[in-house]
Amino acid sequence: MEKRWYVVHTYSGYENKVKTNLEKRLESMGMEDKIFRVLVPEDEETEIKNGKKKVMKKKVFPGYVLAEMVMTDDSWYVVRNTPGVTGFVGSAGSGTKPMPLLDEEVESILKRMGYDEPKVTDVDFEVKESVEVTDGPFAEFTGTIENIDLDKQKVKVHVNMFGRETPVELDFSQIKKLS
Repeated sequence: MEKRWYVVHTYSGYENKVKTNLEKRLESMGMEDKIFRVLVPEDEETEIKNGKKKVMKKKVFPGYVLAEMVMTDDSWYVVRNTPGVTGFVGSAGSGTKPMPLLDEEVESILKRMGYDEPKVTDVDFEVKESVEVTDGPFAEFTGTIENIDLDKQKVKVHVNMFGRETPVELDFSQIKKLS
């Protein structure tokens, strides 16, 4: 079974308390190998009153908490029976396990909260290798990799445009090896 993100419904205003309670319960019940992260999605909002700048955190989904977990009978029980939790979103009724969030939904929420996507640490591209650009304004152009930057998750590719070599910076996901 794999870990996925689930939406937990809570009493409104109890999101942070549920997060704290759930983190304590998973530690005391030895569920760290089944429940990994508990998040309360929040945005920072800047408010200016009387000429003073104040940064406030505002809940993106009031009444909801996100839990990254492996859905088993035990982990389901621990979350459902945490004080302040009213149930899972995506559950068809009592006794049925909920549906996890789609990967795109999780990425969007995590990005909005400032969590970066995991960085690629190993690529199967090499300098001087020929590649095809698959996305963006240079799609379908072919070129040669000039530089690979793992920190920025980018490659510099020289493409032939109008008879001239032109350097283009692209994301790893925008190129593929020529077969």
